Amino acid sequence: MNKQVVTRFAPSPTGFLHIGGARTALFNWLFARHHGGKFLLRVEDTDRARSTKEAVDAIFDGLEWLGLGGDEPAVFQFERTPRHAEIADKLLAAGYAYRCYATPEELAELREQQRAAKQPMRYDGRWRDRSPEEAPEGAPFVIRIKAPRDGETVIEDAVQGRVVVQNAELDDMILLRSDGTPTYMLAVVVDDRDMGVTHVIRGDDHLNNAFRQLSIIRAMAEIEEGWAEPVYAHIPLIHGSDGAKLSKRHGALGVDAYRDDMGMLPEAVLNYLLRLGWGHGDEEIIPIERAIELFDIAGVGRSPSRFDIKKLENLNGHYMREADDVRLAALVAPRVEKRLDVVMSDTNISVLTQAMASLKPRAKNLDEIAEGAEFLFKNRPLDFDEKALALLDHSARALLRKAADALQPVQSWTVEAIEDAIRHVAEDAGLGLGKVAQPLRAALTGRTVSPGIFDVLFLLGKEESLKRLNDVGHASIG
Repeated sequence: MNKQVVTRFAPSPTGFLHIGGARTALFNWLFARHHGGKFLLRVEDTDRARSTKEAVDAIFDGLEWLGLGGDEPAVFQFERTPRHAEIADKLLAAGYAYRCYATPEELAELREQQRAAKQPMRYDGRWRDRSPEEAPEGAPFVIRIKAPRDGETVIEDAVQGRVVVQNAELDDMILLRSDGTPTYMLAVVVDDRDMGVTHVIRGDDHLNNAFRQLSIIRAMAEIEEGWAEPVYAHIPLIHGSDGAKLSKRHGALGVDAYRDDMGMLPEAVLNYLLRLGWGHGDEEIIPIERAIELFDIAGVGRSPSRFDIKKLENLNGHYMREADDVRLAALVAPRVEKRLDVVMSDTNISVLTQAMASLKPRAKNLDEIAEGAEFLFKNRPLDFDEKALALLDHSARALLRKAADALQPVQSWTVEAIEDAIRHVAEDAGLGLGKVAQPLRAALTGRTVSPGIFDVLFLLGKEESLKRLNDVGHASIG
């Protein structure tokens, strides 16, 4: 590639950054990085009724979390309305577009006739070759492109391959509405050209648009220089695990939901999105630097990919095990605060950081770590769930008193010293270690699931551990 690669991600700010949009952004970002090019952002906010600042903020927030920021300040399409109108006027002046004075009533009647005749519903070009002088004075008009009528338009799509449309199927689409505002089709083409976009990588639901947009590009190329056709790469959409169109029940949520509600790490989401429709051999774990090295459009398949939340959770588990404990603790601390209604002091966060090695191996998301960490920050007396209570019978409480007595003289509170003391308790009682660990866990955490019992004792510290054991060992509960 001789010319610098320029890609763009152009969301409409009518809602959150959904998972399909995030994948499109990722593919554009990776392609630009792989080829040493630029990745740009454009907010397609021409639909003023539906575009909101909250949606813009949510989209930028999601992109920032994923690390997919643009290389230049974002372009806002609505601000460029005069430029779009300028191009429509140039096409009109050069004879590649025309004024159409058809009224809404006429067009409604046309559609009704076509529907009755089971014909494709498209504009019939009734003002294409008529003089504007035939229109009533002061009548409103739109500006339409003169689409080619003969032959065919061919796109050599980088993903879909050779795609052909007969020009007879293309209608003279509107470029400027009667109020002078540009249509989406015109604005996209003008913005791509002015931003220097060389590769348009987007969902294959836009493939039909490409043929119509090409008619504008090719007409403008006849008028002035600098109107090159981009390379198109239309990537298949994401389906649910059942093969149906992706919806909320499959996981088609905003990126913010994966972060806030599901407790995912951005590197896990990126890795998962990368593997949705793109692959490199059997590699599953592909960190972002490796992805930049490997990614190219040639690796994108033509078939829709299937969203599998279990695979995402497994990937997230992997990346949490690899993650820095200080970083994880900072992410988990607010979740613990919310669950327990406590304030996580610096001391508590230090304890949480120390606990990460025990908490993260079995967890698949940040909430599972937070749940596993709850026992560290609960106030005495603990609340016990039903299963834990069932373990704390009379004989178990006697065993807990013996464990407390054995732990009292331990001077160096290390995992090794704790284990040695508890093993002696088990041996003296003629029990397997598990039979001692079960009531210990219940008494120390209020639950039957926790990190290893020696880790639990170590992380709680000697003083808190003995208090919790004595609370249960010397009390009647249940």
